[in-house]
Amino acid sequence: MFFNPSRLEFARTRRGWTKARLAKELCLQVRSVQGYESGEYAPEPEKLAAICNLLRFPLEFFSGDDLPSIEPDTASFRSMSKMSATLRNVALGAGVTAFVLNDWIEERFRLPIANVPDLSDLSPEDAATTLRRMWGLGEAPISNLVHLLESKGIRVYSLAIDAREVDAFSVWHRERPFVFLNTIKSAEHSRFDAAHELGHLVRDRHSMLHGEAHSPNMEREANAFASAFLMPKASVLARRVGLLTMEKLIQLKQNWGVSLAALAFRMNQLGLFSEWAYRNLCIQIAKNGYRTSEPNPMRPEISQILRKVFDALRADGVTRSALAHELHIPKEDIDNLTFGLALSSVSPIGVQSRQVHRAA
Repeated sequence: MFFNPSRLEFARTRRGWTKARLAKELCLQVRSVQGYESGEYAPEPEKLAAICNLLRFPLEFFSGDDLPSIEPDTASFRSMSKMSATLRNVALGAGVTAFVLNDWIEERFRLPIANVPDLSDLSPEDAATTLRRMWGLGEAPISNLVHLLESKGIRVYSLAIDAREVDAFSVWHRERPFVFLNTIKSAEHSRFDAAHELGHLVRDRHSMLHGEAHSPNMEREANAFASAFLMPKASVLARRVGLLTMEKLIQLKQNWGVSLAALAFRMNQLGLFSEWAYRNLCIQIAKNGYRTSEPNPMRPEISQILRKVFDALRADGVTRSALAHELHIPKEDIDNLTFGLALSSVSPIGVQSRQVHRAA
């Protein structure tokens, strides 16, 4: 069997393993693992079988062509300074796996064409206002941000990574914009993360495509864009009231689908609080635990496109196991990328023999 050494390195880093850990589990010297990954020599059949078991990848995975890659500087990670290289590689590996899955889907389904303008010459506030106008949103609240992004040709996938250092990230691949959202976050925080990544896609496209350094200022401006996009100035000002109590803010936040902290920040930015009142409110939010647990929480948003794709596959009798087998990707990885939308267990048939459907 042909052995592709680059796929071993990918599988190892995708699982967050070091060479030393893999060598120890295989009862080998680190030099042997280095030799496998450099292509100096291939692992013996019994060692490759052990690798498959340890890293949870099927044998066929290691004989495939080179996978696409994501350079760290082309991805919009928010907290690079807090993120270890291991955790970053786990997230990037998930992104690469999504590319493989997405290519398979796009060969069989017609997905929306990307409609993501370059607004890099505008301030975050003006970019948010302009994009709302271009997308015909007006000042209305966005009922489902994931569905909106997908309707504009942005591919949205989930990250099942139990680490708050990985909020979300976005990247361009083959002229298609991708957004990855960590599913451990609350729905309100995830919506803000999605809007934050949209800010990167419309304002930092050149930097992302050319691998320019991701700066703290880019993060601040993406936050400002997200705030303005989710909570338009005119809409927020129209709902101002006399005394903004905690109870009133909890009611108001549901209008825009944002966290209590995000709404308080936006209102303070628009001059609806005195600095003293805003600081006092922040103390109350923290004291009540509302920074990690939202009052009156929203339901999580999931992909509409992927649900339609899975419904069509299920109608054709395509199981999750059949899909995983064709892509040589573990079933768990497919689940983790698709908001837990698993294919139903039905009578398996060959994936390639099914009728092709087209998604709207």
